[in-house]
Amino acid sequence: MDHVSINRAYWDGVAADWVERGRRNWAAVEMSWGAWAIPQADLPFVPDDVGDMDVIELGCGTAYVSGWLARRGARPVGIDNSGEQLATARALQAEFGIEFPLIHGNAEQVPYPDGSFDFAVSEYGAAIWCDPYRWIPEAARLLRPGGRLAFLGNSLLSMLCTPDQGPCTPTLVRSYDGLGLMHWEGEGAEFHLPHGEMINLLLRCGFRI
Repeated sequence: MDHVSINRAYWDGVAADWVERGRRNWAAVEMSWGAWAIPQADLPFVPDDVGDMDVIELGCGTAYVSGWLARRGARPVGIDNSGEQLATARALQAEFGIEFPLIHGNAEQVPYPDGSFDFAVSEYGAAIWCDPYRWIPEAARLLRPGGRLAFLGNSLLSMLCTPDQGPCTPTLVRSYDGLGLMHWEGEGAEFHLPHGEMINLLLRCGFRI
């Protein structure tokens, strides 16, 4: 699939730029989320009690989310499309003394049986870099009955205001109906669905929102 190879090449190429940010997050005591680092206390993105949970991080990058959850008693597994990002993750595992499985692969096709996990999480990972019509059904397949999926990506409004080249603007530059696969020249291929499509997809996959 083109977006998989495009994104693998992109993230392998920029992995070195994310080493220090990954190290800072691995070193953080408190969990925080998104570009504005909102504390877990203000944005309960993951369950407060993850002890004894089997967790899959879909598009783990440097795997600091899995590191945070492992410290809190979870049994995480991380999967990422970029071998270079995973090399950073393994180095940080050794540095901080926390080990868990890391898989080099596509989060749309995870090599684990049905019902292997209690919780699936993606912070700017599969949530934007994978095809939602593939990775969301895959997350549903991987979860046990009563399992939970949490994911975080860019706002649709920001996507509507971002041209094909250059930063986000204060002006709408694209149609809401034109959302879906968005290939940024020289950067990578992202997916952003309109809210209604995303809600319908989640419901069809058996999730309650």
